[in-house]
Amino acid sequence: MFSFLGLGPLSLITFLPLLGMIVILLIPAGKDEVAKQKSTNIYRWVTVGFTFVQLLIAIGIYINFNWSLPGVTDESTMQFVEKVRWIDMKALPIIGDLKIDYFMGIDGISAPMVLLTALVCFVATFASWSVNKMQKGYFAMYLLLDLGMMGLFCALDFFLFFIFWEIMLLPMYFLIGIWGGPRREYAAIKFFIYTFFGSVFILLVMIGLYISTGTFNLIELTNPAVFKEGSIFAGIGTSWRYLAFVGLFVGFAIKVPTFPFHTWLPDAHVEAPTPISVILAGVLLKMGVYGMLRICWPIFPDAFAYFQYAIAVIGIIGIIYGALCALGQHKIGNRDLKKMIAYSSISHMGYVMLGVAALNSQGVTGAIFQMFNHGTITAMLFLVVGVIYDRAHTRCMDDFGGLANKMPIYTGIMTIAFFAAIGLPGFSGFVSEVLVFIGGFKAFPVTTIFGACLGVIIGATYMLWALQKVFFGKLNPKWEGPWDPTHTKYKTDDLKAVELAAFIPLAIVVIFLGFQPGYIIGMMSTSVNELISAVSPYLTLLK
Repeated sequence: MFSFLGLGPLSLITFLPLLGMIVILLIPAGKDEVAKQKSTNIYRWVTVGFTFVQLLIAIGIYINFNWSLPGVTDESTMQFVEKVRWIDMKALPIIGDLKIDYFMGIDGISAPMVLLTALVCFVATFASWSVNKMQKGYFAMYLLLDLGMMGLFCALDFFLFFIFWEIMLLPMYFLIGIWGGPRREYAAIKFFIYTFFGSVFILLVMIGLYISTGTFNLIELTNPAVFKEGSIFAGIGTSWRYLAFVGLFVGFAIKVPTFPFHTWLPDAHVEAPTPISVILAGVLLKMGVYGMLRICWPIFPDAFAYFQYAIAVIGIIGIIYGALCALGQHKIGNRDLKKMIAYSSISHMGYVMLGVAALNSQGVTGAIFQMFNHGTITAMLFLVVGVIYDRAHTRCMDDFGGLANKMPIYTGIMTIAFFAAIGLPGFSGFVSEVLVFIGGFKAFPVTTIFGACLGVIIGATYMLWALQKVFFGKLNPKWEGPWDPTHTKYKTDDLKAVELAAFIPLAIVVIFLGFQPGYIIGMMSTSVNELISAVSPYLTLLK
């Protein structure tokens, strides 16, 4: 595989956005309006350029990825590995010698997330064309956020993982708090407090693991023999290990988010600018489940076995609760289309939780595939809302009706996104949901039949209802003429070229994987089976 200046592909794909951020910060801002617009265009195209190169690297990684290597608990089969000693400090109090590696590598669990991150960050740059204030700061923060997300999926050292986890927090706080909607400060602070609260638990467990093992290596930590005899996390089925598992689970569950840690998400989505909502739903929510699969399950398999059914119940609650809240947007408040989609994310991530709780090949494969599909489908949904809000300056579903007559291309794109979110056959979401149902039924038959099926019915109801309200029937008379005469840059009400540039790649992926899911499922199956073989013995040992 390729390298540049001694950096391997994972370092390149991770730190390329940092180079783009530096370039943007070095570009002088214009003095007058014409010069400011030129600078803004440069910021935009620099961001597009760097994220496009990042996407090309991700495609190169995909092409060169060996589907037969398991990874997960075997360092020798991790791919594109880069490992050097980063920090080496002697005889510190309590923890002793501190040894931290710069350790990057991927397997079948992380590789789809790397591809997803690159794709979503690229298409979201086109949605950023609508950002009209402090563009230099916005695009700099955007690329810093990209760095944090990509680095997290590549890191195999717990300390390095935590650094990337925290790097992501800062730019997201500012992107919501400065460029968001009317209640942006409240939403940004709420997001920060929730995420930081969870980070404290992750940090405490990380320190405890190092004291117990002397390593931050996430692969070594999956080996029970690495725990020192008599250390706090040594042994199997101890209270301290259960407590550590709960701490990690809460920290990651907040990011998913699962019930009852979900309340920050609707506020963050509604107030965030469109491209940040796209990234939030498309990538950030996946970081929590990824942390569970990479850290919680293989390091504390005994604790997972103890809490397995409770985790499945949490997933089912998320499915039904999120779907009911999304349905409720048709009856209460201002019937906000964006808030409906935000609550639908909680419901769809509930399917992911059910799949990873099942811990069988179909369930876990379906969960990871659902993470990828949810990232692309929900990105389309939030882009759809951004388009209509940019033109009409409202997201209230009652304000529309009959838009199919005025915006036929836009209606077609939204129909694809809505049907894919419902899980209609022929779209990628159908395949992943079926796998989750099969895996969930094998592990929790009654729970899956009741919860998951009810979620599908409610999901179809609120999606089709929204589609009918906004696009069909008679056109609302207020939209007969130009939508906003002050926005002269909109030469047509239907989709512009820059908007199509964001939609088309996502639509192609959603439809293609609906017919050819093996192109993603194939790369993860060996790693999924390795994870299951490492954890599943504890399911029978402790029951």
